[in-house]
Amino acid sequence: QYFLLVLGIRFSDIELQEEEGIPTEEFLESCYAIVPVLDKLGPTVFAPVKMDFVGNIKKINQKFITNKEEFDTLQKIVLHEVNAGVAQVRNSATEALLWLKRGLKFLKGFLTEVKNGEKNIQTAL
Repeated sequence: QYFLLVLGIRFSDIELQEEEGIPTEEFLESCYAIVPVLDKLGPTVFAPVKMDFVGNIKKINQKFITNKEEFDTLQKIVLHEVNAGVAQVRNSATEALLWLKRGLKFLKGFLTEVKNGEKNIQTAL
């Protein structure tokens, strides 16, 4: 429950724009809201996860702030990078989004294990 109390904007609160996709700003805000939760879960155990998480959020945000109107959805960022031929380049926003998605999936799996009663952090990880 603590996890849900910390979050300002939850992913479930994000309204998808019909054909446009996932709003970048709201998605990034939801991601940033998870960072303090990682500290509460285990500042030592989750330090690498947190660093990875924050780094990927920053990469996407750096792309977003170059043109907030053009990159108002994650899909527009990815399409722009695909068309520019840089989507698979190291440190691209697209690569960061891929790793951020993997990190979120990992965190969801971990929290599901804890919710289901796993007391040992290593086992849950």
